[in-house]
Amino acid sequence: MTASISSTALSQATHSGSQPADNSGVVATKNAEGVAAELRRIYDLSSTIERRLRGAVQEIGDINLQTRLLSFNAQIEAAHAGAAGRAFEVVAREMVTLSERTTKSAADLDEKTQSDIRQLNGMIGEVGTAVRGTRLSDLAFTNIDLIDRNLYERSCDVRWWATDSSCVEACLDASRANHASQRLSVILDAYTVYQDIVLCDMQGRVIANGRPAKFSCLGSDQSATEWFRSALRTGSGGEFGFEGVHRSSTLAGRKMALVYSALVRRDGRTDGEPIGCLGIVFDWEALAQTIVNRTQVGEAEKRHTRACIVDRSGLIIADSRSRHLQDKFPLGQLPALIGCGKGYCIHSLDGIPHLMAYAHSPGFETYSTGWHSFIVQPLALH
Repeated sequence: MTASISSTALSQATHSGSQPADNSGVVATKNAEGVAAELRRIYDLSSTIERRLRGAVQEIGDINLQTRLLSFNAQIEAAHAGAAGRAFEVVAREMVTLSERTTKSAADLDEKTQSDIRQLNGMIGEVGTAVRGTRLSDLAFTNIDLIDRNLYERSCDVRWWATDSSCVEACLDASRANHASQRLSVILDAYTVYQDIVLCDMQGRVIANGRPAKFSCLGSDQSATEWFRSALRTGSGGEFGFEGVHRSSTLAGRKMALVYSALVRRDGRTDGEPIGCLGIVFDWEALAQTIVNRTQVGEAEKRHTRACIVDRSGLIIADSRSRHLQDKFPLGQLPALIGCGKGYCIHSLDGIPHLMAYAHSPGFETYSTGWHSFIVQPLALH
């Protein structure tokens, strides 16, 4: 975020629940919009009652004023009449007393009713915030759940393709590298989510890739990259290496990417001798930016809403405001949220109260990114 979040929360609440279905974000939005519409109706009715009551109290005040003026005039006329007007003077004074009691009762009614209406409006606001916060946290959960489910497939792909015979043969015989490149090209044509697939020898030198005409990385040294080094640390073909969102200086034209990796092993066996390393370069922006940009908020909310995915360090790696890999989210200032499944809180951002909805990576099957999903809106939407 470009601004820091104050250490004192105005209010906060965390909520847990079962994982929603894939369309839960849309359903939650529709349900919450219906509740929000009902709350607006209640608030409008409360405002109408308040206006009518103020009008009625004002009218009572006007009538009492006229009554007192008439009573004073009657007392004056009774005084002029002398003994004959004494009885009427008693009635006139009683009219003043009744008028004063009516005025006091009306004032008390106005004060108590206004207090009740203020409490009611406050409750409406709190319920509205709770509904909105729950809805946004459900949407945040949907975003990160979609990412986890999608990336689980990537971890499966790399372990499978590392056993492909063309990769095994190329790692054993350099003359087979062109065949491996052709095979990787066929895979890329079928799986459009990848920017490239690269095959390295055990020293980290690229010996083949699936899109040599588009990405000239043959012969480049990948030995210092995290995806290659983490693959070397794996103990069997059932494990994989990984490098988080980054722009590689040598792969995929410096586009935003994730790289999953697995060792190529002799005979394609999971327990075989390591003979090379396969890296699949996933098109991160096509997935993540699509998800955050299509977060199911209402049209009126969109320009006020920031949806983002944050890695474990707080780096924003997907952002509906297109500031990914530029801003960091101050995770340390949200201890009540971080670590819970999903929830929301109200914090000050640039001196303005904001509603922050949150969801932590739920994981899918055996895979979890461990990342965070946030949806941020000003508390007051204008």
